[in-house]
Amino acid sequence: MVHESRVAIGSSGDVVAARQKGRALAMKLGFEGSDLTVITTAISEIARNILEHAERGEILLAAVNHDGKQGIFITARDEGPGIPDVARAMQYGYSTGKGLGVGLPGAKWLMDEFTIDSKVGQGTTVTMKKWLR
Repeated sequence: MVHESRVAIGSSGDVVAARQKGRALAMKLGFEGSDLTVITTAISEIARNILEHAERGEILLAAVNHDGKQGIFITARDEGPGIPDVARAMQYGYSTGKGLGVGLPGAKWLMDEFTIDSKVGQGTTVTMKKWLR
């Protein structure tokens, strides 16, 4: 049974849709309570980053199974300007926009695994995993 969905991000309504689809998949996988809030918050943060910095992109939500562990795998991709200094962007409080500077570091803190790959002029890919306890 493969659970996977894609959400195109190009408006604030798409951020809501990504949150809802992520929450629904997480529930199907057995997540509950605060874990659902954590997952939807992380999705919201990275989706908002796509809107603010790249204007459009996509979020891929999938079930993941590794070494007997089950979880949710979230990939956010855009073809925006990229992040010139990923290390700086990952610091709490650093913001290039009007935000609080907690988007990327906040998402990393909320999830169990987090990677970011960004090339200036080509875009950014963020991958995150949350494992069922």
